[in-house]
Amino acid sequence: MEASDELRSFEATGIYRLDGCGTGVAFVDPVRLINASYQRFRVASSAYYSRRFGPSLQGGGPEIELAGERRKRKRNRKSKPRELNAMERIAEARHQEARPLLLRAHESLRNAKGLLGYLPKMIDSEEHTLDVESGSEKNFVELGSSWRAPFYEITLCFRKCLGLCNEEGSFHVQRTSVPLFNRIVKVEASDDVEGEFQNRCYILPRESCFLMTDFRNVRDLIPGNPNNGYNLIVIDPPWENGCVRQKDVYPTLPNRYLLYLPVQELAHPDGALLVLWITNREKLRMFVEKELFPYWGVKNSTAFYWLKVKPDGSLIGDLDLFHHRPYECLLLGYINVNTEAKPRTNFKVLEGSQVIMSVPEELKTASRFNLQAATSPLQCDPNLVPQLVTVDSREQTSSGQ
Repeated sequence: MEASDELRSFEATGIYRLDGCGTGVAFVDPVRLINASYQRFRVASSAYYSRRFGPSLQGGGPEIELAGERRKRKRNRKSKPRELNAMERIAEARHQEARPLLLRAHESLRNAKGLLGYLPKMIDSEEHTLDVESGSEKNFVELGSSWRAPFYEITLCFRKCLGLCNEEGSFHVQRTSVPLFNRIVKVEASDDVEGEFQNRCYILPRESCFLMTDFRNVRDLIPGNPNNGYNLIVIDPPWENGCVRQKDVYPTLPNRYLLYLPVQELAHPDGALLVLWITNREKLRMFVEKELFPYWGVKNSTAFYWLKVKPDGSLIGDLDLFHHRPYECLLLGYINVNTEAKPRTNFKVLEGSQVIMSVPEELKTASRFNLQAATSPLQCDPNLVPQLVTVDSREQTSSGQ
């Protein structure tokens, strides 16, 4: 495939496959992936990629410092670096094991000249955007904690066509108000739906649903019929983090609470792929591998890496900076799938670690527990919209949640 064909495919799908390093490596544009779920609305690249980066060294090194700042750092630098403790040495060994794969993946991006030349256009594209309200976003964790939570409602605006169902035809808007918290809100429509809450508008994908509730109520997601379980489960918990706790950035969830997540009951009996976002803390990684995954029944786990780059293709930071790695890790594993069975199931078994690269969006505080689930995701149906579930992480009782 010619380079121009690869870029055309990237414009259509948001995925640019870089197979030169002998393993699964891809650069993705989240804006295009998100927009695939919508029909009438689009996320503007200029809004998503609003984060600004400083100048970079050629080859993805750390940001350039002024000479004065560099001298000041040297004066304040400790004479002897602190030795790593036992757990940190294990984490460093794990990093060294992943390092060659990450370097090869980044080198394949640096060699994709056509893609690198296209990235500035992707980031700074001029698009028509809606004139939305300015100001801070609603804090749904606080709203859900309020005594008023049971009384909050969101108004769903369904567009019904009159006559010809095209953009030039006439439409009637049907408005329905439903409780916002502690109840599954479904969008049973083939078109995007606008949700109105406290003078703000939220765009909901077609054929999707969401639940905003306390972690204790997560069992409400379990299907009444086990055969309606989920084939894909993506979990992004607000992990315990000392820095986050000290700065009071967002509420975290004790690790042991995740043991009570009914993953087995959510998974489809014919098999499910589970994806778990984790931080680079070794203590957390060991908890997941030795306690959490065995308790959930997750087997054959594989590590994927999200490598974060700037618009010029360089890394957002030094690859070897211990406490600020420019990558995050995802652990993927199977539930109710016998990967050694012959013939194998409809699941495509993942073999080896893979790397996904992208330019990160504007930093936001992750103040909630995200669990996403979808049915039959491995059929690669472009019209499939994951069903989003949001469960806030606040602690309300001392009993196991």
